[in-house]
Amino acid sequence: MKTQYIKWVYLIILSLVWGSSYILIKWGLVALSPLQLGSLRLFITTIALLLVGYPSLRGLSRYHWKWLAITGYVGTFFPAFLFAFAQQHIDSAIAAILNALTPLLTIIFGLLFFRIDILRKQYFGVGIGLIGSIGLVWGGLHTASNINPIYTLLILAASCCYAMNIHFIKIHLAQVGVMAITLGNFVFMAPAAFVVLIYSDFFSTQTFSHPEIYPAIGYITILALAGSAFAKYLFNNFVKITSAVFASSVTYTLPVVALFWGVNDGESISAFQLLSAVVILFGVYLSHKKKAA
Repeated sequence: MKTQYIKWVYLIILSLVWGSSYILIKWGLVALSPLQLGSLRLFITTIALLLVGYPSLRGLSRYHWKWLAITGYVGTFFPAFLFAFAQQHIDSAIAAILNALTPLLTIIFGLLFFRIDILRKQYFGVGIGLIGSIGLVWGGLHTASNINPIYTLLILAASCCYAMNIHFIKIHLAQVGVMAITLGNFVFMAPAAFVVLIYSDFFSTQTFSHPEIYPAIGYITILALAGSAFAKYLFNNFVKITSAVFASSVTYTLPVVALFWGVNDGESISAFQLLSAVVILFGVYLSHKKKAA
């Protein structure tokens, strides 16, 4: 009974945290470049995780270290920059809705590369989800929404990274602890993130002369601690105490939070785009619906 309540608490917390991540990225981009934002986010997250999780890395094999590096870059490093660049040209709520395609892409990659069987209704769900995503982008071209169709491909690329990463972790890191996976990913990314941070002129006088720089750094610090470190660890625990189907339901709820933040921040979204968002989420639901018992 206790686990039954905890999983709902996890779902609510993850929805609020991840759903708020998109608006934090938007606010951070006011004073930071995409390279500065992505690298600062990763570097702060690594420092925070090292302070609490260093002992978890003991005893890992060379095989595990290799896949920690791969999953770190595929599942976190590249998406952090892809979202930062994309959200210069796409509203935060739209970015969150498009990212809801991740479960559909997980199924597609599972079928293509990992020999995972899927049901006929899951094929149907994938098709519906893709139609919804096309409608969402098309609707943005005919409204006042901030949506550049070219940059939606960056969101799609990030979702592909997330989808592949799920399979990599399940296959290659199933025996590794939650904290070890979380921290191990960031340990490999930290040096590259710091190099990018320096290359991006983050420490220059010009950067720190921007009137919004300190609020922007504050937003990215919150994003790093809550959206990256805390939420990533919490989600890994969430998967362990519940089914994959229930864990994926966070995909349905976080766009609602992101949409709330976006509308309150002055973003516009048409009725057609809302309908397209519902179509995407319905496709995701169908693709993860099990056979009746």
